Amino acid sequence: MVAKYTLVVVRHGESTWNKENKFSGWEDVDLTESGIQQSVHAGRMIKEAGLEFDVAYTSLLKRAIKTLFYIQDESNQHHVNVRRHWRLNERMYGALQGLDKYQSAEKYGKEQVYSWRSSYHQSPPAVDISDERWPGHDSRKYSMLPPNVLPRTESIQDTVHRIRPYWHDVISQSILSGQRVLICTHRSSLRALLKCMDDNTNADVLKATEIPNGFPLVYELDAELKPVNHYYLASPELIAAAHNTS
Repeated sequence: MVAKYTLVVVRHGESTWNKENKFSGWEDVDLTESGIQQSVHAGRMIKEAGLEFDVAYTSLLKRAIKTLFYIQDESNQHHVNVRRHWRLNERMYGALQGLDKYQSAEKYGKEQVYSWRSSYHQSPPAVDISDERWPGHDSRKYSMLPPNVLPRTESIQDTVHRIRPYWHDVISQSILSGQRVLICTHRSSLRALLKCMDDNTNADVLKATEIPNGFPLVYELDAELKPVNHYYLASPELIAAAHNTS
């Protein structure tokens, strides 16, 4: 198949909870200094590749928003229209949110936590709406949404279902109209987008899809927006090193 469109995606730079090995989910944690440098480097790679954009999409979480800002700043693309949307937020990890891997394994068992993390259909225990981790308590971001829309937990499948309408109704229409699109978001959100682009992508592929922080990934898409090729704007050695340290 011949590529007709190009889409660039970036996972946000390292966050404070990435560094502490915690489940971040919808918690609005900030970038670390390393995460800032990763974001700046992503912008530099985009500039050196000569990639320019008409519109950029990101979540409502500042680790993604700030990553996009540093990319725009370094690539001198401050004029690009930025659209932020809650549907691009990270997977909501329910009762795991805020716990590190050791705490999670101690509380629920190592095998159970692994199953929640890797299963396409399983979701961690839900938080109660009285729990401060439930997104409904952040009225500045989510007051326009009915409470039943805000997740108390999510599986990977749930994340796909949340993102799919935004992909089909908004992002894909931007691409098909000829706009050059950049998406800066989160690990599980990017996995979900891959599923939205190609429904033939199975659960095992999604589980194995690990995009390191701050490395632009270019997708070449056919006329129906199915991926026909993809590559990083970095050497295989750098990507392998990033996987080994993540």
